[in-house]
Amino acid sequence: MLPQVKNPKAVFHIHGVTKFYQVGEVEVRALNGVDLDLFEGEFAVLLGPSGSGKSTLLNILGGLDVPTAGEVFYFDHNLSRYDDKELTRFRREHVGFVFQFYNLIPSLTALENVALVAEIAENPMEPAEALNLVDLGDRLHHFPAQLSGGEQQRIAIARAIVKRPDVLLCDEPTGALDITTGIRVLEALQQVNEQLGTTTAVITHNAAIASMADRVIRISSGRIIDLQQNLTKASPKDLSW
Repeated sequence: MLPQVKNPKAVFHIHGVTKFYQVGEVEVRALNGVDLDLFEGEFAVLLGPSGSGKSTLLNILGGLDVPTAGEVFYFDHNLSRYDDKELTRFRREHVGFVFQFYNLIPSLTALENVALVAEIAENPMEPAEALNLVDLGDRLHHFPAQLSGGEQQRIAIARAIVKRPDVLLCDEPTGALDITTGIRVLEALQQVNEQLGTTTAVITHNAAIASMADRVIRISSGRIIDLQQNLTKASPKDLSW
């Protein structure tokens, strides 16, 4: 269920969002008239098959892409009218990203990878604090090659949250992992959501993950086809796939 807050605010309000891509002479419709609110502090899973439009939607929410039509509001700020400079500032100040691939710098330790973001953030937490939050306090001085895939993904989560973003957007964060390491990553995301109150959106094609969410948003062929609220949330350790 949604976080226990009276009248939770919509962090994102999107209305009529459509996205077309031109591929040669073919027009590809990635999103088609999407309406959606994401609320403060919630953990939402956006579920759909490959090519359904969920990554495009996440990129638009995070200011990495812009809609062809429709409006995207972050609180009362209309991102649809932002120029590139304003979108860059929005991403830097408000959004953390976690992708399927970790994109760590191999010559830097876990602590140094996270510190890179902390150094340019306005009000960061200590890099070690971010790593402790994802249960990697004993891996601060390890290099990526010395860590498992799940541990590297948790470093990527620490890197995303060290700047204290309002929103954490995750694109298939367990897609390259086995179930054991995938569950550890989901536990880390859950801790961030619960302890920091960070609004968290996870896109995935893995239906098993849906049961740990506050809300499940199902996407198919560029449209939202179902919204489901979980009255009881599963623990990541109880998931299987």
